[in-house]
Formats: sequence, C-alpha cells, structure tokens
Amino acid sequence: MSQNLLDIPCTTLDGQHKTLGDYAGKALLVVNTASQCGFTPQYKGLEQLWTTYRERGLVVLGFPCNQFGAQEPGDAGQIAAFCERNYGVSFPMFAKVEVNGSDAHPLFVELKRRAPGVLGSQRIKWNFTKFLLSADGRQVRRFSPMTKPDALQKDIEAFLD
Repeated sequence: MSQNLLDIPCTTLDGQHKTLGDYAGKALLVVNTASQCGFTPQYKGLEQLWTTYRERGLVVLGFPCNQFGAQEPGDAGQIAAFCERNYGVSFPMFAKVEVNGSDAHPLFVELKRRAPGVLGSQRIKWNFTKFLLSADGRQVRRFSPMTKPDALQKDIEAFLD
C-alpha cells in the first residue's frame, strides 16, 4: 500500500520530530549518507547544491546509514560534528536509519517502491543513493551513488521551474 511521502515521520539528528511535509512546496533531495565511505566527499557537492538552490526551493536531506560496510559507526553527535567540521554541512541531517531489510525506514521503503533501481530492484546498493522528489511529492527520481551531486543540476532545475 502506498504511503504519502510527505506524511512519513522522521527524526532529525538533534532529535526533532519532522515529516517531509515540513518542507511542503519544496523539491527534496533525500540521500543516505556515511562518514567513512569512498563517496563521503559528495557531502561537499550536496552542500553546494543546497547553497545554490535553497532560495529557489530545494532542500537537501541527509540520512546517515551504517548498513554498507559499517561506514557510519558514529552516534548523532559524532555524525553532526564530522559533517560540520569536514564539509560545512548546513542542510538538514536526520537520525541514522536503515534503508534495506525488515528494519528499513518507511521513507526509504516508499522511495524504493516509487523509484526502483536497475532491473526494478527494491534495494539500495550503497551509500549516497539519491532520490529527488518534486515539491508535491508525486514524482521521484533515483540516482546511483556514482552520480555526483553536480550532475543533478538539470534534474533539480526541472523540478524547480
């Protein structure tokens, strides 16, 4: 059964309860992140997208995940400090989640259902998989970890206009 993406409860890294609906009217870029991954430098590109497009209606949302190679072992405070210190991350970060398996966060269950991977896969293959959502939450595009944040500009522009 489909769930409204904007109604799914999430918890921020600092413990606040939110839903994607708190960002109503904004295009959203949801990313599962990790601090000790080969793709971790993408934090810089994600921060650049956030600073470039936030005034036009884009919100980048980071969801740390430790399911891939145990590359996000820290607690909330360690994750926040790492992101700020190393990449100047100022976009919203959320509590650590699982994105695959029986304990997968409902947001990622729904994102994977709406935007399956290669050959219809419902699994996320690695850290820094990206989901771009239209402002109404109806359109979802999925991008692989290999897709660098700056390569999303054209797709983001399409969702902002």
